[in-house]
Amino acid sequence: MARKNQTDSNLAAKGFLAASALGALNTANAIKPAARKGPVSVLSFFPGWLTSELPLHVIGWQALATAGFVRAGALRSPKGWAALGLSAASWTALYKTWLQSLEAGDIYAKALRDGLGDDLVTEALPTPESDPKLVRRRIAAGPLQNWRKRYVSPGDRDLSYGEAGRRNQLDIWKSPDIKPGSKAPVLVQVHGGGWIIGNKQQQAMPMLAHLADQGWVCVSINYRLSPRATWPDHIVDVKRALAWVKTNIAEYGGDPDFVCITGGSAGGHLSSLAALTPNEPMFQPGFEDADTSVAAAVPFYGVYDWTNRDGSGRSDMDDVLGPLVLKVTQQEDPELWYNASTMSWVSPDAPPFFVIHGANDSLVPVEQARSFVAMLRAESKEPVAYAELPGAQHGFEIFDSPRTLATVTAVHRFLESVRRSTDHSGINSKATP
Repeated sequence: MARKNQTDSNLAAKGFLAASALGALNTANAIKPAARKGPVSVLSFFPGWLTSELPLHVIGWQALATAGFVRAGALRSPKGWAALGLSAASWTALYKTWLQSLEAGDIYAKALRDGLGDDLVTEALPTPESDPKLVRRRIAAGPLQNWRKRYVSPGDRDLSYGEAGRRNQLDIWKSPDIKPGSKAPVLVQVHGGGWIIGNKQQQAMPMLAHLADQGWVCVSINYRLSPRATWPDHIVDVKRALAWVKTNIAEYGGDPDFVCITGGSAGGHLSSLAALTPNEPMFQPGFEDADTSVAAAVPFYGVYDWTNRDGSGRSDMDDVLGPLVLKVTQQEDPELWYNASTMSWVSPDAPPFFVIHGANDSLVPVEQARSFVAMLRAESKEPVAYAELPGAQHGFEIFDSPRTLATVTAVHRFLESVRRSTDHSGINSKATP
């Protein structure tokens, strides 16, 4: 019996050491991605994303696993004690990751001051939740919140803006007190997914919920996806949705004269490209006369150049864009690739921009965001704010986390600042204390 107990303890210790080593590697990847180029960068994204945004959750489940190994006798072996030490070091690093995420509010505040200057709204805007207990509850729930159910009524779901079935549908987010004629400010959300996957129900939920709660009307859209769709179908759909919003949003309480746009990843590309190409006939076949201009743009971790003209992007993106999205190589049709790139359309007439990117992004290099912002600031007559968040991965604001709560407040403040500076009714009455 003693020999069996010793064998079981040794097995538990070996399992504990293996689990602790795996956990430590995961923590290291969250702090610094294993790679930011090549196939490994894609593999490092998902675990790094979850861990960097939910470090306390990771500590919690690792602690539960540790308790199980200890109960199984893992600490009767030196390997078990080594595993415990490794886990403790990992938890310490995860806690520091948590503390780093709490600094996002200060980073955003500086970005807005630097980008907007005197146009920055100085009045106090509410945080996502004023009650610390509710904030903790939201962060604990993480990805489990169902914001769409709360803010999108059955009659405002899956509205058609085009002829491509469900890929040309949109949802309208708003609070119940927004009625026709309210003239609430409007934000259009464009989802990401590499131009190949994704839908309007997966991304930016906390931001749409926050703005809806503060008196905005938000519109989350689908668009045609590759490989079935071929560029420029994607941007044509975004433009068509904008045209629909300008024509119809007043019926839902929105102000067609103050429409902004946002999106993440591929949605960051599409939203920024739409913002820089108002009323461009090339992207509006059959509805060339429709107004598709926007008052401001807030792209998240976007791809701003498909040609990689300055080397700030990913060279391996050609392997996806060529065969699946454009259906032609860059060498075969360089003009098509050039016109599909946001950087190609930067001009003095760009609307106000708030560009947001995570420094740890292993899918879209942060260097491209820096390059795009430099181009905007050199050309645009309007404000350009830029926030680069240390420790943040791609898709960091998809569910509630400290960075997400800071993000939605910062985006709200930026948009309200633009709204005031363009004399569209000043700050929304629901946004002031």
